[in-house]
Amino acid sequence: MPAKVMLAEVSRIPLSGDNVAIATRRLDAGTLISHGAHEFTLDFTVMEGHRFAIQPIHVGESLLSWNLPFGEAIQEIAPGAYVCNAGMLDALSGRSIDFALPPQPNFKDKIDTYTLNEASFKPAAQVDRFSEERTFMGYRRPKGRGVGTRNTIVLLGTTSRTGGFVKQLEARLKELPSHYANIDDIVAVAHTEGGSQSPNNLELLLRTLAGFVIHPNVGAVLLVDYGMEPVTNDMVHTYMQEHNYPLDAVPHHFLSLTGGFEANLAQGEAIVRGWLDQVNSTPRTAESVANLKIALQCGGSDAFSGVSGNPLAAWVAREVIRYGGAANLAETDELIGAEPYILDKVRNVETARKFLATIERFKERVAWHGHTAEGNPSGGNKFRGLYNIALKSIGAGMKKNPDVRLDYVIDYGEQMQEPGYYFMDSPGNDLESVAGQVASGCNVIFFVTGNGSITNFPFVPTLKFVTTSRRYRLLSREMDVNAGAYLDGVSMDDLGAQTFEQTLNCASGERSVGEKAGHAQTQIWRDWRQTSTEHLDELLHAPTPTGAPLPINL
Repeated sequence: MPAKVMLAEVSRIPLSGDNVAIATRRLDAGTLISHGAHEFTLDFTVMEGHRFAIQPIHVGESLLSWNLPFGEAIQEIAPGAYVCNAGMLDALSGRSIDFALPPQPNFKDKIDTYTLNEASFKPAAQVDRFSEERTFMGYRRPKGRGVGTRNTIVLLGTTSRTGGFVKQLEARLKELPSHYANIDDIVAVAHTEGGSQSPNNLELLLRTLAGFVIHPNVGAVLLVDYGMEPVTNDMVHTYMQEHNYPLDAVPHHFLSLTGGFEANLAQGEAIVRGWLDQVNSTPRTAESVANLKIALQCGGSDAFSGVSGNPLAAWVAREVIRYGGAANLAETDELIGAEPYILDKVRNVETARKFLATIERFKERVAWHGHTAEGNPSGGNKFRGLYNIALKSIGAGMKKNPDVRLDYVIDYGEQMQEPGYYFMDSPGNDLESVAGQVASGCNVIFFVTGNGSITNFPFVPTLKFVTTSRRYRLLSREMDVNAGAYLDGVSMDDLGAQTFEQTLNCASGERSVGEKAGHAQTQIWRDWRQTSTEHLDELLHAPTPTGAPLPINL
């Protein structure tokens, strides 16, 4: 007779009322599990992070996590049954696993269409603000630019064409900050956008670059172009003037490259060296936590992202909001299916409408390219227990604490002007989403990961939360926070309080592990190449390529 284990010892139920549980370790077929007054046996070996039924689920009934539906039973599902859809079985079929899989799925994907009931809508109150103040040591900027958590000289490639140059200039100048007490770094920001013809994302790109330039973590910025690209320094300058960005509050220089490469590097170096004393003259001062703006982000997610990592990030973000700060949730396609949770508490009906309109706009854009949001979960997501977009989205939505209301919905890179909780439109690509959050003004990034993604942004510190202690032990030199401690029995309040203090320390200058490692990436939301059928006939009737070399336009 197999040994009996208690359900709580081997799994987590995200919310009371769920009819499936998440295995916290591999559970072999035949394992006898005790759940309240009932016992059941697992029919197949269940992988860590995967789900099994804890009560009968009849054909046509919903499978629930966080009391929200992510699937519909297509056969009778008994307690102890490994719940699986076709996508998960397909993803596992290509993996080297040493146990038998169910021969067929027992549920199909389900996303209930959310309808906002405006007649019964009631505005929600935001969490109460603390009466006392907490502070961190930050860099106060003039003319409403806010407070920086870093004092960085940024070498910004205006388009993809000058990315290589700014990286070379960074390498040339990298050691200079070590001689100045108040300069944290000199970093290159290189991206892939603006180098092709007539970019469809021109407005978005200019808004993002403008947000980078005035970011409070920027002590000075050198923008570099050739002056002949589809997007130029002049266009950035004009855009910032027309939209009232406080460019004059930032030491800056627009450099257009001419002549030889070495001469250009020498010119760039001379400009930066001329800023060093000025940038160093700004010291850290005690500043209210109300000046923190937290980017909430996840990548390489697993089944525990919504149980440990995302709720921990949300807990800390709630505290920042209670001290008068702000938090920014993003990744539009990874909230499809989580609308009931996100809109449970909202500032007003207009904000709820805008959130739903943003979701629909994203679906429309994806459809232009022949795709749907249901294709979002990667094979790695499915391997780690996120079977479909609904399940992934519900877990991603846990970056919003249930006590917190949604205050504002903004476009990618749009400035965050007020305290509170924001949703920013962005793709699910982590790097692209983070860049928009930074352009909106976020000065600390929380990045929650299940598999251990090690992304960092060049001039905003990233605290990486890993969802399980096992993965943290493997990557302890790459991760900042072990959210898996919650699964091990540490209370969320205790773990949250520790992480809040760690956040203040990081904001005050304590380097994150990513900063110590010295690696970072930048990717702005990429150009959507197809926007309409306007040129479809022209493309369909274009001459068939002959293989002859194309002429080069000089």
